Amino acid sequence: MTTPVRRRGRTLRQRLLSFITDGVDRLRSAWSILTLAQTRLLNALARIRPGRTASTSTQLRAAIAVFNTSLAAFNRSAMAMAERWAATDLPVIYREGAWTILDNALRPTTLFQWTDRHRAAVTGLSAQYYADLTARIQEALRRARAFLRAAQDMARGDLPRFDTDALRREHPLGTVVYANNARHPVEAWARASITWQAVTTANTAAARTALGELGTEWVEIRDGADCGWRQHSDPDRANRTLRTVQDALAHPTAHPHCQRELLPRLDLIGRTEIRSGALL
Repeated sequence: MTTPVRRRGRTLRQRLLSFITDGVDRLRSAWSILTLAQTRLLNALARIRPGRTASTSTQLRAAIAVFNTSLAAFNRSAMAMAERWAATDLPVIYREGAWTILDNALRPTTLFQWTDRHRAAVTGLSAQYYADLTARIQEALRRARAFLRAAQDMARGDLPRFDTDALRREHPLGTVVYANNARHPVEAWARASITWQAVTTANTAAARTALGELGTEWVEIRDGADCGWRQHSDPDRANRTLRTVQDALAHPTAHPHCQRELLPRLDLIGRTEIRSGALL
C-alpha cells in the first residue's frame, strides 16, 4: 500500500494568498506607471504658459512624448503580468487545488497527473482570464489616450491657464470602469479579479480531481457562514453543505473574495439518495 504523501505547512488559502498578493502587486505596479505619467503631464501643463508660441509648442511636444513613452512602458508591464498569470501562475494554482483535495483525502499527491482533461480545464480558464485582463489593459490605454487628446485640446485653446484639476477629475486613470459605469480604484478591482480567478481555478481543479482521481461525486463545502451558493446573497447557504461535483464545477466561487473550499467525501461514493445542497 502506498503511503500518502502529505504536504506540511501552509493551507491552500495561505498558498493562494501569496499568488494573489503577487498578482495584485504586479498590476498595481503597472498602473502606477500610468498614473505617474498622468501626473507628470499635468504638472508639465501647469508650467506651460497657454498660447500658440514656439516655446509652448516645443514644451507640449516634449511632455506628450514622455507620456507616450510611459504608455508603452505600462502596456509592456501590464501585458507581462497577464501573460505570466495565465501561462504560469494559474496552472500552478490549479495543481495546488488538486493536490490539496488529495491531501484532505489522505491520498498521495502523485495521483494528480496533467491528463488531457486537466490540461483542457486549465487552458480554458487561463484563456478566459487572460482575455479579461487584457481587455482591462486595452481599456486603460484607450482612456489614457482620451486623456491625452483632452490635454492637447486644452493646450490649443485660448484659456488664461490650463485647468489641470478638471482634466484629472474627468480622466481618473487610477480607476477602472465597470459595466454599470461605476469607477473603482485599480487596487480594489485587481484584488477582486485576481482573487476570483485564483479561487475559481483551485476549486475547479479540486472538483475535477475529486471525481477523476478520487472517484467521488460528492464534496463538502467550507465557506463563510453567510455566503450563498450562487452569489453572496443567495438564501441557499453554502457552508457545511454537500454538493455534487457538477454543482461545484458550476459554482466554484460565489463572489469576489470568496473563501470557498471543497473537501472530498469518499464515504459517500455510490450514494444516490442524497440531495445536493443538504446540510451536514
